Amino acid sequence: MKNKWDLTLIYKDEESFKKDLDLIKEVYIKKMASFEGKLSNEKSLKEYLNLNREVTPILTKVGMFASMRSDLDKKNTKNATALQEVEYVYSLLSENLSYVEPELLSIGKDKIDLFLKNNQEYNDFDYYFDKLFNGAKFVLKNEQEKLVSYFSQLENEGSTLYSQLSVGDYTPKNIKLKSGKEIEVNQANWTSLIPTLDNEEDRQKVFESLYSYYDEHKNIYGEIYNSVMQAEIAEKKARGYSSILQAHLFRNKIPEDVFYNLIDVASTNNNGLKKYLNLRKKYLKLDKYHTYDRFLKLAHSEKKYTYEEGKELFFKSIEKFPEDFKNKAREVTKDGYVDVYHSLGKRTGAYSSGGENVHPFILLNYNDTLEDVFTLAHESGHSIHTLYSMESQPVVKQNYTIFVAEIASTFNEHNLLDYLMKSDSLSRNDKITLLEKAIDEIVATFYRQTLFGHYEYNISKMVEEGKPINHEVLSNEMISLYKMYYGLDINDEKVKKYVWAYIPHLFYTPFYVYQYATSFTASMLIYKNVKNNVPGAFDNYIKMLKSGGSDYPIEEVKLAGVDLTKKDAFLSVTSYMDELVNQLEKLLKSE
Repeated sequence: MKNKWDLTLIYKDEESFKKDLDLIKEVYIKKMASFEGKLSNEKSLKEYLNLNREVTPILTKVGMFASMRSDLDKKNTKNATALQEVEYVYSLLSENLSYVEPELLSIGKDKIDLFLKNNQEYNDFDYYFDKLFNGAKFVLKNEQEKLVSYFSQLENEGSTLYSQLSVGDYTPKNIKLKSGKEIEVNQANWTSLIPTLDNEEDRQKVFESLYSYYDEHKNIYGEIYNSVMQAEIAEKKARGYSSILQAHLFRNKIPEDVFYNLIDVASTNNNGLKKYLNLRKKYLKLDKYHTYDRFLKLAHSEKKYTYEEGKELFFKSIEKFPEDFKNKAREVTKDGYVDVYHSLGKRTGAYSSGGENVHPFILLNYNDTLEDVFTLAHESGHSIHTLYSMESQPVVKQNYTIFVAEIASTFNEHNLLDYLMKSDSLSRNDKITLLEKAIDEIVATFYRQTLFGHYEYNISKMVEEGKPINHEVLSNEMISLYKMYYGLDINDEKVKKYVWAYIPHLFYTPFYVYQYATSFTASMLIYKNVKNNVPGAFDNYIKMLKSGGSDYPIEEVKLAGVDLTKKDAFLSVTSYMDELVNQLEKLLKSE
């Protein structure tokens, strides 16, 4: 169907999906488990690695199919059950292969290096082995790994519970506006409703009708987040990491200074951010600035973009790039690969899902706004990255890390913004709108996501110190950081302090969000080089996309000409923020 996912592009029917799931469970897991105690034998090692190559894309397919089908309707228990079956099989695989890493480590790096040298056809595993030996001190003995594997499904229960509470059990609320009109407020439309309302009380009603859900369930959300963090501390203790942060950074060789430099720069170099909020308060003529006022526009445009118009606008923005890049953009947005509009029970937000020889799919909740056009460009960037990785890397090196994942997406956003800013027919209002968009992108992606990363870090330190975690602790920490970053007291807003319960990444993928900020920084500097026609800049960018998951992420970013180990990279973002805010101030004064 047009503008809907066609999941038959993954599996033609339920029987095919079940067949692959059974194949993993009944054939691959048993075969791969049978090599326990035999991997030091070269012939056995080859057979095991061959099986690894074979099963990887099948695992991706069953996982994508079950997860995506469930995301289309979180109220559908049949789909939820199928997803649980897949998660069980993943858990079973983890349990049965718990022997692998300890056994490979016991062979020793020198012998593995010799094996790869003498068997060049297995060189696609060189990065896997390098990562393994790099993290050797955190790999447990066989029986210990098996014991830890028994808890793998339980460790993910926090994210499952969050999903069911936030989406599966969620019911939209109706509110009555000052005009007497009744409207439905839901997770997909509330941000687009607020800028359409002139009355402050109406905007407050919209915001509180959504966030009141988190208030009503604050005890449950607090306990769910506590369970997520308890899983984190269990992993840290079991493997001997010095901190929860190290557990997330070490294996990918991301220096902890990258994280510390980021939160230091964003939390202290925020005069431009605070100035921007004051400008907004002044020119929007607000008595008090609320966090939900961020959706109000300094300049008004009635322009709406249908999905087809938004897609064409994105295509026009990349017209100057090579044909291969443009072809991939059209490929990832073909009918069947994009689920466009919101529906009851559908997962909120947007994402791109794909990899290991499986074509990427894009989920949207499109509302005909300019923001939605940027979201389309963003998710298309992820899917283009996936296609380049699939095309250039063997299956075991296609899965790139989160650290580089957001570069391709935000690169597309920088480019789309620049394309719109260069339009010949820009009015004063158009210029204000686009400057506001550019600044809001820095606020949302650099400052806000770093704030949430800083939040995770502070909570993780509390957990490590054995302090209790509940909704009051979680809310108080958020209140403190909003004062630090924004200079705002969110106690003045009835339910804003529960924003931690609103952010799914905190529950689904701990220590993910800070990487939006590092990726934004990288993509901004990469795009700056492309825009300024630095020789080889675009080719180097594509080289990074093609590298997939073949090297440590910091090194992959260096392929595109950016070094994120230096504080200057993050300072360049805050300097750019100051520059844009000053431009906006001059434009606003030019009436």
